[in-house]
Amino acid sequence: MNICILGAGAWGTAMAIHLNKGGHSVSLVPRRLKHAMEIAQTRNNQDYLPDVELPLSIQIGYEVGPAIMESDMILLACPSKGLKALLPEIKKHAKTSLRLKMILTLCKGLDPDTLQFPVEICHDFFGDTYLSGCFSGPTNALEVANSKPAAAVIAAKCSQDEILPFQKALHSDSLRVYWSEDVAGIELGACLKNVYAIAAGISDGLGLGDNARAALITRAVSEMVRFGSAIGGQVESFYGLGGLGDLIATCGGNWSRNKQFGFRIAKGEQAMEIVEKQKTIIEGFRSTDSFYRMAQQKNLDLPILSAVFSVLYEGLNPELGLQSLMKRGVKKEI
Repeated sequence: MNICILGAGAWGTAMAIHLNKGGHSVSLVPRRLKHAMEIAQTRNNQDYLPDVELPLSIQIGYEVGPAIMESDMILLACPSKGLKALLPEIKKHAKTSLRLKMILTLCKGLDPDTLQFPVEICHDFFGDTYLSGCFSGPTNALEVANSKPAAAVIAAKCSQDEILPFQKALHSDSLRVYWSEDVAGIELGACLKNVYAIAAGISDGLGLGDNARAALITRAVSEMVRFGSAIGGQVESFYGLGGLGDLIATCGGNWSRNKQFGFRIAKGEQAMEIVEKQKTIIEGFRSTDSFYRMAQQKNLDLPILSAVFSVLYEGLNPELGLQSLMKRGVKKEI
């Protein structure tokens, strides 16, 4: 299969390497010309995934049109905030992409203006011309690039026969890929887990211990279920790879940018200063604001999300933020 990956961050690069190992023809297209030239010359993505060599068989492009011309599937690996700028460029050249059947989002975050998920935005642009779906799960980029065992889920509102060729393309002996129709639930889990990873980082940064982190993750799942049910997601999804699985990895792994972000905040750094100085995107920072506003609109009681919002956007002391969770009244667990 011919696959084009638009966006050459850590995850886009890892997927290019993974799919190349699976025997597919892969084009990787960075957002910046300078970045594309550096990768093409060095066969290394020093900015985002420096410890892995890119095989010569992976094509490095820059212009969207030529890159997608022969593609059967496009993977959108750009930051979520760049999605709306990228889609018109795809649409402009899509009429020459006669083989294109699916557009799959790897980005994780809401549009700050419309509060739409990436697949919703793609559907607004392309309607039913192509299959639109998302790909998520506990998949650390470096581990996937190095073919360490992992599992993920591809979600699209279509029949199993329609999704099967793309599921098989992503699947390998090292990366098991499952299928789901629950796009809303999988997208919510993919984005919302970053908010809870920030909370886990704050907890660890304050030295609150393993018990506190375990309780935090468990109650975060409860919030995911409450939120997901309110937007039409399936409860089962939040106990699967796109929910609990991704949450455990992101809250537990020290590689997690969102967890490290929370850790640094607990140590006294300011959120905006970290965001402005860091080259890689911390999706959970902006997602916290978007999800908080969405929860307010739907009158949802999500105490962990609210506490993280207060710390990031209202200047609440991180320790007081977590203390507020402990001082809530007694209630039934489930």
